[in-house]
Amino acid sequence: MKLSVIIPVYNEKNTIKEVLRRVRQVNLGDIEKEIVVVDDGSTDGTREILSMEEDSMTRVILHPKNRGKGAAVRTGLAHVTGDIIVIQDADLEYDPDDFPKLLEPILKGKAEVVYGSRFTGPHKNMLFWHYIGNRFLAFVTGLLYDTTLSDMETCYKMFKRSVLEGIELKSDRFDIEPEITAKILKKGIRIFEVPITYAGREYHEGKKITWKDGIPALWALIKYRFVD
Repeated sequence: MKLSVIIPVYNEKNTIKEVLRRVRQVNLGDIEKEIVVVDDGSTDGTREILSMEEDSMTRVILHPKNRGKGAAVRTGLAHVTGDIIVIQDADLEYDPDDFPKLLEPILKGKAEVVYGSRFTGPHKNMLFWHYIGNRFLAFVTGLLYDTTLSDMETCYKMFKRSVLEGIELKSDRFDIEPEITAKILKKGIRIFEVPITYAGREYHEGKKITWKDGIPALWALIKYRFVD
């Protein structure tokens, strides 16, 4: 069995080496790992670092210009070969040591999709409006799709490759998160949540998502409830 780790990257020269080290280091027993890094037009020196990071486990794909996280995730999905797929941000907010926790329900046959919830495990407190926005989007997800997710916007989404059969993802930016969630739930697949650790960044540390990104996320939840 193989786990494919998709890492979308944009201007993360200060963290990308450490993220790759942690992903490579995490012990998954007999499960093979592949890492697909998609650089989304970085201009800060990230590409120069990535040029020295390719190895037998790690493949680097370059976008000629910045297109957004969703576009990078979609590129990664087109190139992975694993039985199970997980998305890993290129900052240090999420800890790859949580991979075994995400994998356990899938390996035990309890789930096809597992999300890591930032609200049920140890975490650094979020910025207030990020917290409110995340909770509101989780509420709307539950209302529209008859579910009880605590964290729809989490980066840590792990799923069997087979779950994606028949799903066409279209989002280019941060609205990839609600699109993935909406289309999985519309297939009748229930999402399993496990607690993860979370260390959110401040804006001066390089955090990119803002309250404005909540608007297209909300629209995506509504739109994909009624269209494919």
